Amino acid sequence: MTTALITGATAGIGAAFARRLAGSGHHLVLVARDTERLRDEATTLHDRYGVEVAILTADLSTEDGIAAVEKRLGDTGEPVELLVNNAGFGNKGRFLEVPVDDELTMLKVHCEAVLRLTTAAAGTMRERGRGGVINVASVAAFFPRGTYGASKAWVTQFTQGVAQDLAGSGVRLMALCPGFVQTEFHSRAGMDAGDVPRWMWLEAGRVVDTALRDLARGRTLCVPDPRYKALLGASRLVPRSVLARASTGTGRKYGPK
Repeated sequence: MTTALITGATAGIGAAFARRLAGSGHHLVLVARDTERLRDEATTLHDRYGVEVAILTADLSTEDGIAAVEKRLGDTGEPVELLVNNAGFGNKGRFLEVPVDDELTMLKVHCEAVLRLTTAAAGTMRERGRGGVINVASVAAFFPRGTYGASKAWVTQFTQGVAQDLAGSGVRLMALCPGFVQTEFHSRAGMDAGDVPRWMWLEAGRVVDTALRDLARGRTLCVPDPRYKALLGASRLVPRSVLARASTGTGRKYGPK
């Protein structure tokens, strides 16, 4: 059986990836900060699906946390065939309302950790001639919307660029860019998303199913819903200055209260 490593694995999209992959017979390495939640999740998945589930407590905003996951990804004795870089968070407030240390922590988790873990995984995968990396970004990557959107734009561009560089090596890379997903993301950030229209919400399991299908098809970018694909297509017809104002307004409406 193959092994998948998932960061941010105890909730939301990460937990949905864990359930879907365990149900398909993959062994798992679950990474998150909360050891107790990791143990509970691992026990549930093992008992339900009969797969091996290892846990790795790591805070990807720290050097030690990133290094611990790099070490596991570099273990050629127990190779990881699929890496899902899902860990991430949002900051409460607009630019200059958020402490710069919090902004730098976001870049550490969204950019540095993704870069280093992708590098560690892709290196061993290329040696074996097979493997896959899914880097979870966001549709926010395509709109001018502060540090969060900028960090997710970096994830998207980085992933697609590396996918080109490794074409033909047997290693597949894909950026996953969902819209609003029914997870703990907004509540953890203290954001009020109660007014988001119902049609904009996606179910995490369906997002994961679409992502895995698109990765198998060799796609380097996955926007996992026709509604968001249409929204992105329409946004290309709008002047950048107008798009920036609209994006900022949406952030105020659906963001922190």
